[in-house]
Amino acid sequence: MSNTITMANTKSETNLVWKDCLNIIKENVPSLTYNTWFLPIKPIELDESVLKIQVPNNFFVEWIDEHYNTLINNTIYQVLGSEGKLAYVIVEDNEDLPEHEEYVLTPTPSPTRAIKEQPVKHEEFENYLNPRYRFGNFIKGENNQLARAAAMAIGDNPGTTSFNPLFIYGGVGLGKTHLIQAIGNKVLEDDPDKKVIYLSSDIFTVEFVEAIQSNTVNEFSNFYKSMDVLIIDDIQFLIGKEKTQDLFFHIFNTLHQAGKQIILSSDKPPKDLQGLNERLVSRFQWGLTTDIQPPDLETRVAILKNKSETYGITLSNEILEYIAHNITSNIRELEGCLIKLLANASLGAKEINYELAKKTVKEIATNRQVNISIDLITRHVCEFFEVDENKVREKNRKKEVVMARQAAMYLSKKLTQSSLKTIGLHFGGRDHSTVIHAFNNIEKLRDKDLNLKETIDAIRNKIELGAS
Repeated sequence: MSNTITMANTKSETNLVWKDCLNIIKENVPSLTYNTWFLPIKPIELDESVLKIQVPNNFFVEWIDEHYNTLINNTIYQVLGSEGKLAYVIVEDNEDLPEHEEYVLTPTPSPTRAIKEQPVKHEEFENYLNPRYRFGNFIKGENNQLARAAAMAIGDNPGTTSFNPLFIYGGVGLGKTHLIQAIGNKVLEDDPDKKVIYLSSDIFTVEFVEAIQSNTVNEFSNFYKSMDVLIIDDIQFLIGKEKTQDLFFHIFNTLHQAGKQIILSSDKPPKDLQGLNERLVSRFQWGLTTDIQPPDLETRVAILKNKSETYGITLSNEILEYIAHNITSNIRELEGCLIKLLANASLGAKEINYELAKKTVKEIATNRQVNISIDLITRHVCEFFEVDENKVREKNRKKEVVMARQAAMYLSKKLTQSSLKTIGLHFGGRDHSTVIHAFNNIEKLRDKDLNLKETIDAIRNKIELGAS
């Protein structure tokens, strides 16, 4: 939908606009989050450029605004344009829409705009740090002891310790993002004039592509070379992106030689990042490489207790220990279960008790997604088609490579919660339209070619069995 639309104060128009919003949101959040927090919302009215939506209570507004403010901003900007606004309407009786409280959210401009206009002015760029990520609310445990100690040392003295770069690796949802952002927040707390920025490597790649298109690569590079602390999340997404790796190599060298702090995270240690330039891997190992493991039972209970107190809720030890015993894989799922519990109680006006906790844990287990990544899908597809994994990320038009690439994109869309943009980035930085074309092409071919259908189904079964 374009940035300008004709506003009509009808129910059908309102529903269509909110449906467009939900389509964008659904591509950017886990299915459990989407079903818990966004599906219950009801569109009420489209009043010129203000979309009014009904939410059950203040807790809903505060939680969505705290956790998904940026996503909501960007969604409203895409659907309603720069003048668009979203109003949360809290209604106790949804039949006749009685008096209600209303909160209006105004979208912010595109997050990369400030960087492009004035790339070297500290006061005019967004650091993307989440202020909630602090050392004070990061729960210490044996699973993260070394990583936390190193991070705190860097927070006190960035660029002066032997932990440069700091490379933290571990599975999904274990607290890597919290910890590396806590460093940035501590640095700025001690010295607000420091230039600190946090971003994921896929966003770095997108900005680099845009800089190439706008002929501003030098400004882009100089901006990042001017940082005092550079924090890059999910560095593994640079794999297969040769030009981006080359530019990051030079930025890394400049910062390191100037005694500036570099902080990186990944799902694997540097030596296991197949497809990453060897000179980058070597530099990533110059400082400290440390991992974060899944938390033990005591740490899981402490995390739940801390998080529930943050929401102003006191849970019994029985409930805390029941959840901690049954949700063991990662912190994100642990917190997701707690949030689901609070949502169930809030939406149903129920007391939080042991039975409700058991019901919520069962719902989490039923909706749990198998651990399927785009990299896992790519590996299985390439093995099946006997194609080198690197070939599907390159500009290679050989028939067998194109088929493998499109099949991998198709299954990535089917089996993961990744957005079209993220999937495209995994395959050599291709845009979302390429992913859509690949998906549609495989769908059509499956209907016509029984052999291809059986091949795709066989690969899918192998992936799901291996990840379960």
